[in-house]
Amino acid sequence: MLLQTNEKQFEFWTMRRNGVPNIRIADLFGISRQAVSRALQLMDGKIESTLREMAHASQIEIEKIDRERGLLVGRSIPFQTAAVVFVSARHGIQVWYEHDGNCGTCPRYTRCIVLIRDYSSELGIKIEKTADPTKMAEELFAKIKVNV
Repeated sequence: MLLQTNEKQFEFWTMRRNGVPNIRIADLFGISRQAVSRALQLMDGKIESTLREMAHASQIEIEKIDRERGLLVGRSIPFQTAAVVFVSARHGIQVWYEHDGNCGTCPRYTRCIVLIRDYSSELGIKIEKTADPTKMAEELFAKIKVNV
């Protein structure tokens, strides 16, 4: 399933994840609270389905799913390591594996830092900003695992 992040349902879902109450979303869009609730129920189903499909495609054994926050925590069967699948409003669906990275020589160094900072911001999770994306990811995903 392709998750359409440009749909109103996704916008409602993102607002709810950021702590905006349904009644406020309804007021902002000039619709009923019930319409927002129905849209969020549909979006929760799409989010969960997408998380499960990504886990299946990536051979991740599912441990926990939080569809309201767009998180799946599991274990990669082929890599024998912890894995997190998450939905980012800015970066789409991402799959991350716990590993010791050699970030200093990686061409994706800056991209990883931006992604981790953006995603921690989307979830409202404070992490220490360091020059090591692996350490930032470890801190972020440790905090995610506690709250899923």
